[in-house]
Amino acid sequence: MKKAILRILVLLSLISFSCDDQINVPTDDEIPESNISYNKHIQPVFNVRCATSGCHDDQTKSAGLSLTSYQNTTSSYVFVYPGNPDASLLVLSIEGKSTYPMPPPGRLPLTQKQIKAIRTWVAEGAKNN
Repeated sequence: MKKAILRILVLLSLISFSCDDQINVPTDDEIPESNISYNKHIQPVFNVRCATSGCHDDQTKSAGLSLTSYQNTTSSYVFVYPGNPDASLLVLSIEGKSTYPMPPPGRLPLTQKQIKAIRTWVAEGAKNN
């Protein structure tokens, strides 16, 4: 009986560790000043802070924008104008410089380092890297 319980516990532990789907958002210290990677530095922030239910997910597409993938994020020059962050509504919104500041009141804002990383990513050409 004890061996059976032990086997079940070991099996459950293995399953729980192998199914880790936690999204790791880079800390401010992990975000470089340049050579921003969309996959490593930008999309994880969007997944946790923006592309959530009722906001910029595939179902809601608040303001017509889904931030669930590179293709969705860069689908319009209005939102992301590669090489020109000052013409990108996404950048202007997260910096509070548009009539649609993001995130909306009541939601936790992005850190200054996250905002700078998004601006830098757009300035560097909004690459899918």
